[in-house]
Amino acid sequence: MQQRALGPFNVSAIGFGCMSLSHGYGPGPDEEDSIRLLNQALDAGHTLFDTAALYGFGHNEMLLGKAVMHRRDEFVLASKCGMFRDAAGKREINGRPEVLRKICEDSLRRLGTDVIDLYYLHRWDKQVPIEESVGALGDLVRAGKIRALGLSEVSADTLRKAHAEYPISAVQSEYSLWTREPEIAVLQACQTIGATFVAFSPLARGFLTGCLTAPQQLADTDIRRNMPRFSEDNYPANLALLHEYGRIAKAAQCSMGQLALAWLLARDENVIPIPGTSNRDHLIENSRSAEIALSQDIMERLDELINRHTVRGERYNAASLLEIDTESF
Repeated sequence: MQQRALGPFNVSAIGFGCMSLSHGYGPGPDEEDSIRLLNQALDAGHTLFDTAALYGFGHNEMLLGKAVMHRRDEFVLASKCGMFRDAAGKREINGRPEVLRKICEDSLRRLGTDVIDLYYLHRWDKQVPIEESVGALGDLVRAGKIRALGLSEVSADTLRKAHAEYPISAVQSEYSLWTREPEIAVLQACQTIGATFVAFSPLARGFLTGCLTAPQQLADTDIRRNMPRFSEDNYPANLALLHEYGRIAKAAQCSMGQLALAWLLARDENVIPIPGTSNRDHLIENSRSAEIALSQDIMERLDELINRHTVRGERYNAASLLEIDTESF
């Protein structure tokens, strides 16, 4: 697979998002199947694995520890801190330095490694100055616990403040044809400071694969059930966009999912998508997206078809939107 720069590293142009193996979209595969899939991802050329302390409340990191740490020199390992569970067992955003240090130590133990290559602040804790949280992470770099710093779901202003405290190598936020907030200012800010943009949910949480036709059939624990774009009021209108989208994919001689990933790669050479899957065939399909070259005509047709004016609904519910620090349309 072609390579792209990620801070001080060179990684596959398409990374592998590990979250869905433990978290978010209902029951994941069993451990044996997950271990097999992670090794297949390495075999297919993915050299960036993205996890977080939050995913499965540590389960995802432990899974990677069991599955691929014997191949540690074959991939760049990214994880995240700043969002985990509180004493009552509920998800909590906490960016206090002492908490970040503890989460890092716990992550290293679960992962079974001495160092995490890229460590993100999963969410900015608005009760703690960003400089204070980033300063603590910079101390972890100096201590040899992590190699590079990243931020997730932050605005351009917050990114610049953080970078002035300690160099930021990557920003991870949702980015796809149907989520365009990074285009407002964050992509340009990343270019300015030399940070890579890592796009999570590049397949629009399955929407852009064309496979999710009935969200009411999702598992009760699937996070999409609480996302406005998948509601009964909004999803039919969004689904209608896929008729023409499918025709464009056919013209590009690729699958609908590959078209979404190829669009991101063509949109900005500083972007690395990290799709996730629990299906081997989808894994291979995603990995081959880096081979697809889209014409200017197809890029323009896609931009006209799926954009902030044609997509119905917010990407998060009101409570979740309050937790993030991103520019709005």
